[in-house]
Order: sequence, then structure tokens, then C-alpha cells
Amino acid sequence: MSDFDVIVVGSGMAGPVAAYEVAKAGRSVLVVERGESCGAKNVSGGRLYTHSLRAVFPDFATDAPLERRIVRERISLLAPDAGVTLDYADERLRDVGCASYSVLRARFDPWLAARAEAAGAEYINGIAVEALLRDGPRVTGVRAGDDEITADVVILSDGVNSLLADQAVGAIRPKPATVAVGIKQVIELPAPVITDRVLVASDTEGAAWLFVGDPTKGHVGGGFVYTNRDSISLGLVVTVADLARSETPIYQMLEDFKRHPVVAPLIAGGKVVEHAGHLVPEGGFDAMPPLAGDGVVLAGDVAMMCVNIGYTVRGMDFAIAAGMHAGRAVVAALAAGDTSAAGLAGYRQALESSFVLRDLRTLRRFPDFMEHTTRLFEKYPALARDAMRELFVVDGTPIKPVRKSLLPLVKQVGVLKLGKDLWRGVRAL
Repeated sequence: MSDFDVIVVGSGMAGPVAAYEVAKAGRSVLVVERGESCGAKNVSGGRLYTHSLRAVFPDFATDAPLERRIVRERISLLAPDAGVTLDYADERLRDVGCASYSVLRARFDPWLAARAEAAGAEYINGIAVEALLRDGPRVTGVRAGDDEITADVVILSDGVNSLLADQAVGAIRPKPATVAVGIKQVIELPAPVITDRVLVASDTEGAAWLFVGDPTKGHVGGGFVYTNRDSISLGLVVTVADLARSETPIYQMLEDFKRHPVVAPLIAGGKVVEHAGHLVPEGGFDAMPPLAGDGVVLAGDVAMMCVNIGYTVRGMDFAIAAGMHAGRAVVAALAAGDTSAAGLAGYRQALESSFVLRDLRTLRRFPDFMEHTTRLFEKYPALARDAMRELFVVDGTPIKPVRKSLLPLVKQVGVLKLGKDLWRGVRAL
């Protein structure tokens, strides 16, 4: 007889939700988390689209430690000395079903874990799972230090840098172009100052702001800013493949980003209170490993459930939904007495019917588009800057007709290249 019905490895977003679903069904479940406390090592930008959280915890808004509701969206193309920004505000962003919030994982993750514990899940923190136990092809538990703990099913949610996914389902190591390095600082500022600087109505509202171009020195990736209640989360994400070719290390990119004339006024007078780094899955649907094997399922970043499409980044809502479906599918498999890969196939089927795999499949071409459209990061930010200069800079010299001002700029890139990039981008979305 197994020690537990289920063992969950990792307590980020997917893990505690899966544990909650299992415990709620009356099954025994143990969560093993490497961090000394939940959220201690977890990093995200971070922004949470709460539709998936509401599906698990309809009352989450009563006590979840959320930061600000995002009511403004901004995207900036940054040249070294200028920026062109699209600013979007819409009352629809305040609708309950469309709500998203900035979050700080050190505050949010303990709350999520507490929900799982309240349902009956047991927790062990500060222990790394080093290997999976097996009986032939079947996963039967975990080995952590000198301890071996058995379970009928193991749910892996231990992140993109998993040491266990290969043992579980033969997952190959992600290619450098499908994984990015994220670096982030939390910069403390008074709440009213943040509110005024991002042009929102109250200290409970905020903005999400993404940047492309100069922040990553023309490499594949981008910058981000998310406003918290009394701090700003600011950082960069650059693919491992591009970072290996870069002459500028990512920590220097971050410092240059903070000094950019578009960004510097936003964080002026702030105090850095947190600095963190993290690996981010960016390969999307085509980089996903098998989601289930005999006695094991994968959920969250370990399953590459994340997508960066330039104007928004999603991963936490995928992880929460995957944790929910993983927990429910495991409960059903236990009840049926079949925890083989076939018995756990309901997990994949549930994801296929949900937004998780539908969205990831729809956007499966975008990672390749980003990787092979270097002009998006190298040339287009400067092109946007020069076009805006032609339109808005008045210095006393005679103006030209707009067509004569802008056409030479387009020709610098090439009309055919511009059209090709536009067409490939539209197809990828």
C-alpha cells in the first residue's frame, strides 16, 4: 500500500491547485516543495488573469493577496534614445470575467498553499526531490535525500528546469531557443506616486507595460513593468540562445533599461527591495512533453505551458487551470482503479477541451516567428522612432508630405521584408 494517494512535486501555481482538488475529494496528498517556504524561490513578472483562479476558488477576491487590478495596457518599441508607445484603456478591463491583477509570488503563493492545506493536503518544505521511484515503467513515488515516499500518482509541477520530467515521461531538455532567462527587480515607491505616474484612478488600479527593442539590445525577448500596490515589478526576458550570443550580459541590460528615458521617470526615487532570476518556458505547444505516463502527470512550466506573444505574456492562468484538471483527472483515475497512462488520459482530454491547449495550439507558430524575425527587435523600434520624428518634431525646416517623409524610412528595411514580417506575424496569431 502506498504512503499517499498522490504526491505533488512543487508548490508554484499548478501544484497547490492540484493538491487542493485531490484533498477536496478526500484523497491523501503530500506536497513536496524545494523552497524553505512557498513562494520563496518562485518568480514571475507577474500578472495573473484570474478567470482560471475563479474556476477553482470563486471567493478568491475576499482574501487573496492580489496587488492592483490591471486597467491599462501599454506596449513600447524602444530605440536607445526614444520610445513609441501604444496605450490602451478600456472599461471592459474592469469586468469581473476579464479581470487580471499584478501579483507578488512571495505573497500570493503562501495563500494558495494555505488553501490546499485547509482542504487536507500535507506539506513538506525545504526538501528537493532528487529522483522518482519506479516499478518498471510506472512511477511509484519520489526519493528526497534518504527518504523514499510512495504514491499511486505523482504530479510534477516543478518548473521548466525540472530534473524529473525526463525520468517521468522521457522529456528532452528544452532547446536554448525555447527557454528564456528572466531577471526582475521589485522597486518600492509610495502607492500614490505609482498611481499618478501610470495615469490610473486609484491606488487599487494599475498598468501592464511591455517593451521590445533596446531593452534586450536587439535580441529576442523584451522588458516588462507591472505596478503593485506600493512597488513596481520591472525586468527583462531574453532567450537563452540569444543571450549566449550577446555581448551585453543580462544584468547590464537591466541597468540600461532602468536608465532609458521612457522608463527612468517611472521608477525615479524608488528603492530596489528584491532582485530575482528565473528560467521561463517560451517554446509553446510544439515544445511540450507528454503530459502523462504510468502513475505520473505534468502541469505548469514543467509542461512548457507558457506563451509570450509580444503584447501579453501568459503562464500563471495556464498553470492554475492545468493544476485543476490534473487534480480532478487523478481523482477520477484513482476512483476507477487505473492510474496508468491510459487511465490518466482524461487529463489531456480536459486540457484539450479547455482554453489551455486550445490557446497554446492557436499560438504554436508564434515562438518560431519571434525567433526568426530579428528585425522586430533590431530595426523596427528605430523605424518607429524615425517615423514619429518626421511627424512630431518641428524645428523650423520646411516639412515634407508625409508620404515623402515615411517612404524612405520603410525602404531602409525593405517593403517586401516589411510585408513578409507583417504577414508571418498575422499568421502566427
